[in-house]
Amino acid sequence: MVELDDLKNELKTYEEPLREMKGSLDLENKERRIEELHLTMAEPTFWENPEKAQKTQKELGSLQNEIEGFRKLQNQYEETLLLIDMANEEEDESLLPEIRESVQLFEEAFDEIRISTLLSGPYDANNAIVTLHSGAGGTESCDWCSMLYRMYSRWVDKKGFSLEVLDSLDGDEAGIKSITFEVNGDNAYGYLRSEMGIHRLVRISPFNAAGKRQTSFVSCDVMPDIEEDIDVEVRDEDIRIDTYRSSGAGGQHINKTSSAIRITHFPTGIVVTCQNERSQFQNKDKAMQMLKARLYMLKVQENKEKADGIRGEVKDIGWGSQIRSYVFQPYTMVKDLRSGYETGNVQGVMDGDLDPFINAYLKWDSLGRPDRKAQAE
Repeated sequence: MVELDDLKNELKTYEEPLREMKGSLDLENKERRIEELHLTMAEPTFWENPEKAQKTQKELGSLQNEIEGFRKLQNQYEETLLLIDMANEEEDESLLPEIRESVQLFEEAFDEIRISTLLSGPYDANNAIVTLHSGAGGTESCDWCSMLYRMYSRWVDKKGFSLEVLDSLDGDEAGIKSITFEVNGDNAYGYLRSEMGIHRLVRISPFNAAGKRQTSFVSCDVMPDIEEDIDVEVRDEDIRIDTYRSSGAGGQHINKTSSAIRITHFPTGIVVTCQNERSQFQNKDKAMQMLKARLYMLKVQENKEKADGIRGEVKDIGWGSQIRSYVFQPYTMVKDLRSGYETGNVQGVMDGDLDPFINAYLKWDSLGRPDRKAQAE
């Protein structure tokens, strides 16, 4: 049957990419590392250092998931080919719907694993700290900031990750002026670094009595949560530490004590805040950890183009610096201005369907950002 032959030919195009993927995943070394971790966990003193033990368990789980994911993919490939051959031999057209679905599921799984192989940066596997700042647009911009926070929260839920708000500031009339939150999950930073930059919204403003179309901007800054002690010098004379009363939820303790911390680093202008922890000391430790992480990443990137820096393309929060446009009126479209990926399903994106944008960015980034190379030439 012609359609079966077409499906088989389509599937066979993945034969060589599958071999290449297996090589890039380096499964043999991963299996050896799993054996080493099992031996470490079997030692009587393993749980004497709970923090180290948790990191070992996390590494083990991540390695096992990678190996299991590829084996499942390979089985999908072989079983689908067998199903096609069986349908051809028996001339059974009733199997066509099942085969179409099987090929589609394989291709989706292949893309998902291929994207994960692009997350090879030194901190891609880390948790991520995301900060959203409202920009040009006043109340409308604050509302846009709250909408983006909801979008990322939905994406976090879909990925099975967890989210913890570290600091937030409500808008004067509605929405959020700024919010900082931590996303915990495998490769959280690797995925979310694609979101760094300015996000632009075009819609009929609910805050405009005349019903005019309005444009709003929000900046998104993403950095890895580097847990280990970072060798970065922060001089006392270079920073100012302010304490203030926490504004978020948390009951009487949070609202009645000045436990929130803001650290300003004068040489770079970096400001970090934390109000999530129960005590001023805990907030100060977390804020200092965030500051050191930012300074370290800036230092790592100092010999590269600013546009490729860890803080993304965070310029003025306004016209001409956006990475993605979300258009609600007069038509519906979300378009990433770097990878060129776009969709008309605005509601799906706002409900957290961000993976196509993230995947398109990672592919574009892995190719050395060809548009930027062309500009340089």
